[in-house]
Amino acid sequence: MTTALTQGAHHIGLAVRDVAEARDFFVDALGYRVTAERPDYPAIFVTDGATLLTLWQVADPASARPFDRRAHVGLHHLALKVADLDTLRTVFARVQGHLGVSIEFDPEPIREGATTHHFICAMPGGLRIEFATPFA
Repeated sequence: MTTALTQGAHHIGLAVRDVAEARDFFVDALGYRVTAERPDYPAIFVTDGATLLTLWQVADPASARPFDRRAHVGLHHLALKVADLDTLRTVFARVQGHLGVSIEFDPEPIREGATTHHFICAMPGGLRIEFATPFA
């Protein structure tokens, strides 16, 4: 058996229409903290203590098109793990109330009979984010 040569994600870069709006979503709705900013890029780096996200401002937000998973190669969605079902419900309530968020579906089992629950939303700017309890 071969041992993996990587050790998880170092960081995940997300191209967003409005870097301040994206920062506010992660900081205000999810409790992330800003670790750095690069106004010349422009980019803002946020973390939950385990995952570092780089939020990159697109060059022309007015002409930016949303990702279409049936037509484009790229990130389908970002899935973030939460501790348990109670935490998932708390995240859902906070995200649901955040300006510019669109809920794709409410918390539910990941498949029939599963103990893992999840929900998906589109954060401000349209990127799809999934929140999920650990696999059991």
